[in-house]
Amino acid sequence: MSVILVTGGTGRLGTHAVRLLRARAHQVRVLSRRTGGDLRTGVGVREAAAGVELVLHAASDTHYRRGAGDPQQTRNLLAACENVRHVVYISIVGIDQIPLGYYAHKLECERLVSESGLPHTVLRATQFHELVDGLFTKLARWPLAPLPPRAKVQPVAAEEVARRCVELLEGKPLGRAPDFGGPEIRTVRELLDLWPGRMRLLPLPIVGRLLHALAEGRNTAPGHADGRLTWAQYLARQ
Repeated sequence: MSVILVTGGTGRLGTHAVRLLRARAHQVRVLSRRTGGDLRTGVGVREAAAGVELVLHAASDTHYRRGAGDPQQTRNLLAACENVRHVVYISIVGIDQIPLGYYAHKLECERLVSESGLPHTVLRATQFHELVDGLFTKLARWPLAPLPPRAKVQPVAAEEVARRCVELLEGKPLGRAPDFGGPEIRTVRELLDLWPGRMRLLPLPIVGRLLHALAEGRNTAPGHADGRLTWAQYLARQ
């Protein structure tokens, strides 16, 4: 049994990770503003990390300028974790090849973790089923939903990624772990064909660096289709 700190423990991945870790008899602390800790300011972070052996860093503030605060949050966390024996950071496949501001901030967080001197593992995963479903649900409310039908996606279950994070956390630091992707790569059009909602699509042509990168599948990990739950199976559960 280990004392483990989970940042982002109330998020999509963090909720599953906390449940799995507690089921394995670990003592888990969740760092959030509700528990008196604030990664943005550093208030309460050192107290939350006191005596901790392992850290799963899954927090990301996507509402603040598309994650612009994430590097400082990561600095504040790492500064409080001098004595931990393993930090696992969850990241995203393709962030070094896709020109998105949020991805640039995630890449900076990877660098901070890697250069911290702490034993660490960085795991990049593909997009969660839940994220894709939520995006479609939001866009379905628009008169026309601007999406690139030919863009590729490799959706994966958040619970499966959380399980992999737990396995990595309990193991030896790897530096950079193999990517973790869903069981199949599909186009946005194929995902929409299976999605049960209704949407009036405004097809975006593949122009610009961002859409070309998505059409080429730079956000996918074809050699690491480790997930088991398909998009169709995920939808059937909802």
